[in-house]
Amino acid sequence: MKPVRLALTALMLLGLSACADQGWNGKSIEGLMPELEFELTAETGETVTESVFAGRPVAMYFGFTHCPDICPTTLARLVAAVRRLPEPLQEELQLAFVSVDPGRDGPQQLADYTDAFSERMLGLTGTQRQLKALTRRYRTTYGYEDERADGSYNVSHSSAIFVFDAAGEPQLMLLDSLGVAEIAADLEKLLAERAENADNA
Repeated sequence: MKPVRLALTALMLLGLSACADQGWNGKSIEGLMPELEFELTAETGETVTESVFAGRPVAMYFGFTHCPDICPTTLARLVAAVRRLPEPLQEELQLAFVSVDPGRDGPQQLADYTDAFSERMLGLTGTQRQLKALTRRYRTTYGYEDERADGSYNVSHSSAIFVFDAAGEPQLMLLDSLGVAEIAADLEKLLAERAENADNA
């Protein structure tokens, strides 16, 4: 059974659909959400903050490694989109996978999972307090379904990818309705604009 796709509160509270006419395939969230901020545990076992990205743009996705279909499909689509970018732009972008299932997703599990997708993807998780603080910050949520007889369970979570610029400011929300070409176009536009602004600085 597919995990329940929770409706993103942001779409209702912020009216993000009105931002779709700014030339993006996704939804612009610029100025509508706070800058990136967190304290989590990385796949290395180290406690890290948003500074781990060292001033690089980041595309962040919330999920869990035991996800049967939504997570691997979304991450594969994101990685395929990144591979379409010009090489210099690929090198700029950091990918982040935040597991909202810390009970099963320890550092080694995260490392094995993210390595299967891309060397540019960093796995992160945290305590319930840390995860709830981060998901509330970006107006998304997650929850756990009833445990089955074999001890397994499903986790409901959002299916959106959040994109932040090098300063940690929110820029885009890429919904799962977007294809590889559309995601690639948005990422290339965002990264190219950043490069142009840097050249003009």
